Amino acid sequence: MPIRVTALTDPEETSAGRRLAWLASGPDGFPLGSAFLRLFTRDGQRHLAELDVQAHPAERRHGVGSLLLDAAVAAARQDGRRSVVAQAEAHSPGAAFLAARGFRTALTLTYARLPLAGADLPALAAVAGASRPGYRLTAWEGTVPDDLADTFVASRRAMDDMPMGAVDYGTVVWDLDRVRAAAAAVARRGDVLHTVAVVDESDETIVGFTELVVPGDGTGDGQHYGTAVLPEHRGHGLAQWMKAAAIVHAREHHPRLGGLLTDTADNNPYMRHVNDALGYVPTHVAYEYQLDL
Repeated sequence: MPIRVTALTDPEETSAGRRLAWLASGPDGFPLGSAFLRLFTRDGQRHLAELDVQAHPAERRHGVGSLLLDAAVAAARQDGRRSVVAQAEAHSPGAAFLAARGFRTALTLTYARLPLAGADLPALAAVAGASRPGYRLTAWEGTVPDDLADTFVASRRAMDDMPMGAVDYGTVVWDLDRVRAAAAAVARRGDVLHTVAVVDESDETIVGFTELVVPGDGTGDGQHYGTAVLPEHRGHGLAQWMKAAAIVHAREHHPRLGGLLTDTADNNPYMRHVNDALGYVPTHVAYEYQLDL
């Protein structure tokens, strides 16, 4: 069966990157699959592209995915990219497809969920309410308040040494414009961004943060974005403290919320321990694959 791959115009461009798109179709014009290639445009990540290839289950093993992959990889090469990354669930057709086409496993991620209906709220409230000498918690929704903006931006370097396995991820450079753009993107979707941060009382600077995004209608599952503590302040239980406070807030302010989702690199045992201690239950494993161009 002849397959036609058509490049599409994708209007989704953000401050962090732009996307290319392709549609695979049969002789009758019926869609068979699609591919999206995100080209990161921020300093520190201009070498990287992120790929998502989807083929209809009935059309697999007929060359649809391969044609879409070839188009996307050719575009990444033409744009001067060094690496292409893609994610697939362990033991899935997507994982087999990527491995067979030269992608190597660069990172293993464990996904987990905290069912809020069965969460031990008194225990979580006790963790969130415990004192940490020299530190205090603060929180906000949406964009960071102006009086905390500079120190919150400075604290983003806590993510610089986040375990990423062998992924050629580059360095994400955060400034106030990027912080505000990220919050604005969540708001445009109609969702709620809730941030809990730790303040060092000796100089009133933020030294750690955790971000949670809740669907705008308050139902379904919330999604943890990032949790990080500056290296010089680790070892005091701050990550668990912040995350417990975020869970308690979500339960109290969004009573119809079903659960909270998170994912952790397998080479980040500390954060996995935090999640386990808070009651998160692993749901599945996914691999981050990388093709070196």
